[in-house]
Amino acid sequence: MKIIVTGGAGFIGSHIVDACIKSGHEVEIIDDLSSGSSENVPSDVPLHQVDIRNTLSINKVFEAFQPDAVCHQAAQLSVSRSVREPLLDADINCLGLLSVLNAAVATGCKRMVFASSGGVLYGDVAIPAPETTPANPISPYGITKWVGEKYLDFYAREHGLSSIALRYSNVYGPRQNPHGEAGVVAIFCNQFIDGHHAHINGDGKYIRDYVYGPDVAAANLLALSLEKTHFKEKEILSLNIGTGVGTDVNALEKNLRTQVGHLHADAGKKQSLPDPEYGPERVGDLRSNLLDASRAGDVLAWKPTHSLAEGLEATARWFFDQKNYPQ
Repeated sequence: MKIIVTGGAGFIGSHIVDACIKSGHEVEIIDDLSSGSSENVPSDVPLHQVDIRNTLSINKVFEAFQPDAVCHQAAQLSVSRSVREPLLDADINCLGLLSVLNAAVATGCKRMVFASSGGVLYGDVAIPAPETTPANPISPYGITKWVGEKYLDFYAREHGLSSIALRYSNVYGPRQNPHGEAGVVAIFCNQFIDGHHAHINGDGKYIRDYVYGPDVAAANLLALSLEKTHFKEKEILSLNIGTGVGTDVNALEKNLRTQVGHLHADAGKKQSLPDPEYGPERVGDLRSNLLDASRAGDVLAWKPTHSLAEGLEATARWFFDQKNYPQ
């Protein structure tokens, strides 16, 4: 199968590219490298450095490659940035998506897999939320992800584009960017490896469902090749991708601080990592969010294969190696 991965030089996208290549698919990447890195791209995979809002350039890539499927990961990813810059968030996450959808339809592409976010669609939930939970996004980022699913639903009805929205929980893992508007696991790893304290927003009692990046990539690979018999006629299929296990930021910080401490000790570095420091809470942050991914198990035969402890250990090791043994 010929697959375009938008955002394929980024954290999640690059793991998806790896999974697709390993399965024998032909892949090309669209990524403007605003947050991704060319270092994440295999040398034999074409990388088109294009902004997804550049309709003309996107059309040219699609026309030349004629993809069978698109895995759309390119997006403005930060909740806090969406609160500060809602126009930018909508520009990238809505108009950029429409640019890709139009190019897909124009070239006869048959499958669209979309990176949605269960972590923001359902609002505050204390127990794992199934896909039937009413959408209740409170941030512009969550709103644009919900709008994105509605656009996919329209393109499925109007153009017969077979579409799957994967509603991620909080994804973490190797290659995640620790700078700027990054995920908390990447930020903490970077701070600990430099010997600094972790900065925790609010009281740290924010509960999240953390899912490992390569496990998310496996879900995308399954969605790309899912038989059409699983789809209702001309309707989008939405699936949660998470673990259903909640961990608050305080516990996450302690686990990662321990992991990095062991890495320092194994490397012969006598370094005591300081306790965290607490600051103001962030606008738009949910208190609790968990996903019920049992439907993904039924439809995709997918389930996470890495426990949080295993994933955090692998992620801490990757960040440690990048700092101490740069490629």
